[in-house]
Amino acid sequence: MTLDRERALRLAQETFDIEAAAVQGLKQRTGEAFARAVEKMLAVRGRVVVMGIGKSGHIARKIAATLASTGTPAMFVHPAEASHGDLGMIKPIDLVLAVSNSGEVDEVTSLLPVIKRQGSTLIAMTGKPGSTLASHADIVLDSGVEKEACPLQLAPTASTTAQLALGDALAVALLDARGFRSEDFARSHPGGSLGRKLLTHLSDVMRTGEAVPQVSPDTSFTDLMREMSAKGLGASAIVDAQGKVLGIFTDGDLRRLIEKGADLRTSTAADVMHTQPRTIHPDALAVEAAQLMEQHRITSVLVVDGDGRLCGAVNSNDLMRAKVI
Repeated sequence: MTLDRERALRLAQETFDIEAAAVQGLKQRTGEAFARAVEKMLAVRGRVVVMGIGKSGHIARKIAATLASTGTPAMFVHPAEASHGDLGMIKPIDLVLAVSNSGEVDEVTSLLPVIKRQGSTLIAMTGKPGSTLASHADIVLDSGVEKEACPLQLAPTASTTAQLALGDALAVALLDARGFRSEDFARSHPGGSLGRKLLTHLSDVMRTGEAVPQVSPDTSFTDLMREMSAKGLGASAIVDAQGKVLGIFTDGDLRRLIEKGADLRTSTAADVMHTQPRTIHPDALAVEAAQLMEQHRITSVLVVDGDGRLCGAVNSNDLMRAKVI
């Protein structure tokens, strides 16, 4: 079997054109029915139950996942399993979104009388507004396409793309209506990079107690260096008797003093410290510490309470280990 490269590329480009046209075609048919569907989904007291079988089932699963991750309680129920007991998962307070291009799939249509009898709102997403599914639905979303990208007009291609786009449009309209924010999204994705950035506070990742390098202002330069070396932060806080931060001394400060030829043998921490260091509160997000470091081109930040007392420290390596940066 030999590949005709030119034909393969031509078919790929035609597929893009056909599927793009399918999505564009939705704009002409998305109107009052779409708005009513969003209103019903926004007001539902239970969950949005998304159903579909075959390729439409794969799209339905994705729609359910997108809704759930953007603030609309949703789940996928397989129509065939629903006929054998899973229908009990659907309650009268739920809303059913049934996805079927033909609107005539037996596994879906056989459930319609039961869904309607128990009082659940039914929204149909179908390419056939005159189908059995559409006739039972409270609201019909027309996802029809002129043709499939498949040259044989058999495999669902443009039709599933249209379904996917229409599902995304519902999710976007709903998250906007709910005032859904990036912080809300992060709570649904605590294991992802966004979740770590928006949910991880400095108190979760900062060094505390004995792990925080700190000396008094009268500490000798030699002991200051011992403290820095022992704690491995790349810096040390200089604090008064009450633990309030007076300054900081970093590896960068050391390099600059050596370059100047300074005699450090008789110096104290107070002599070499940098006053008014950058500090941050423990309740701040860890990503804020990363932004502070980047803004001021520093590699460590002291963490202080409301009275300016040292309560922790963090450097860029700590944030990298926590996968915040």
